[in-house]
Parts: sequence; C-alpha cells; structure tokens
Amino acid sequence: MAADPAAAGRPWALLALDESTLPLVAEVERSTHDHPWGEGHFRDSIAAGYWCQLLVTPALPGDPEAWAGAPRLADGRLLLAYLVAMPGYCEAHLLNITTVPLHRRQGCARLLLEALQAWSLCQGAECLWLEVRAGNLGARALYERQGFRQVGLRRGYYPMDGAQREDAVIMSLPLVPAAAETEVGA
Repeated sequence: MAADPAAAGRPWALLALDESTLPLVAEVERSTHDHPWGEGHFRDSIAAGYWCQLLVTPALPGDPEAWAGAPRLADGRLLLAYLVAMPGYCEAHLLNITTVPLHRRQGCARLLLEALQAWSLCQGAECLWLEVRAGNLGARALYERQGFRQVGLRRGYYPMDGAQREDAVIMSLPLVPAAAETEVGA
C-alpha cells in the first residue's frame, strides 16, 4: 500500500466532530499530547461553530496488522486524524490538528490542511493562521510544504513539564493574492 491514502486510492471522508465521536477524539488527544485539550475544549469549539472535522476511512481487507488496534468510530471506520479551526473576519485560525500515531507520515495531515484551505476560502478567509511548537520540526516542515511561512514567534506560549514553556512559531498562509501582497508589505 502506498504511504499516502489519497495516492493509494483509499476511500476517505471528512466527518463533523460531534457528541458521539467526542469521547474517541478526546481519548486520542490524551494519548497523543503531553498537554492535551480536554473534552471541554472540543465541546466548546463545537458549540461556537468552529470547523471540527475528522478524517476517517473504512477498514479494508489487507489493512496492515498494526491497524487492528487503531481508534475506530462506532460504525467501524478508522479515525485517521482530526482538526479544529476557528473562522474569523477575513481569516481562519487552525487551533488543533492531530494525526493518530499509527497513521502519521501517510498524508493525513496534508489532506486535512487542503480541506481546511478550501473551507477557509468558502468562509471568505483571505489568510490562514496557526501556531506550532518551535520544537515540532516535522509539523513545521509540513506547513512549509503547504505554503505556510513563519511570520512571528510567541515566547513561552506552550506548557512543558514543570514550569518550563516552549515558544510557538506563528505561521501564515495567504489564500488570495491581496493577502499575499499585504503580508509581504507588512
């Protein structure tokens, strides 16, 4: 099987995060992050009308044996990744994007980012924003491949163990030419 689910022709779908899928997402969040969002963060995001999406795929014959224990929805579909994005005036802000560890480096986050760009444009966004841990080099490289550029730094933004904090790299992706010109001229 090819590494990228889209290139492999594997069927996948976006599904809105809701109360029925919230416990599974919260479980993945807890097992994936040292400082995870709680169920309340996701619930508040849903209530606020943020774009909360799951990337799912059906279990298929021939799936890798390691996927047997992968997180599954009640209908048996595999949870690959999820994101939460906040619409704003002429912009959108990616708040959380997580790929299930078993499915990393298979194109799942890229698929979600592409869907996010399309959704953002439909919302009238001219620019997409995100913060990423300075030490998360893999995510930063992915964002750069998707066209995001570093535009700032938030010192001590993310919690770490103990009293330590980690910087956040602020990244931006212009979605329309006018936004690109504004960012360059800023």
